[in-house]
Amino acid sequence: MARLPGDPGVSRRIRYAIGLRLPEENRGWVGHDLTDVGWRGRIVTRHLGVMIPFCLLLALLPGQWWLRVSVCALALIASTFVVAVSAGDLRRSRLRQHGLPVPQEREPQG
Repeated sequence: MARLPGDPGVSRRIRYAIGLRLPEENRGWVGHDLTDVGWRGRIVTRHLGVMIPFCLLLALLPGQWWLRVSVCALALIASTFVVAVSAGDLRRSRLRQHGLPVPQEREPQG
């Protein structure tokens, strides 16, 4: 896949994944990331990239193996569910954080 203009490097992508604001030169990439097709999947994937190392650290806590696996699974499943459900709010917040326009949501048909 070709790199987009303003595509951040690895260190900036990590900063972006944990919620920090990227510099002005990366605004185009952020806009594409949050408005192009597949933005929900990218939000969840970015969340998993942050949570999996955290879950591995939880697995190092003392205790029986089944308890450590259960704690990791609970943390991963619950947090991923919350991110998936609130992806629209996370997207709007991230767009405002970078000074980008927030797309209008469609009204539910009914």
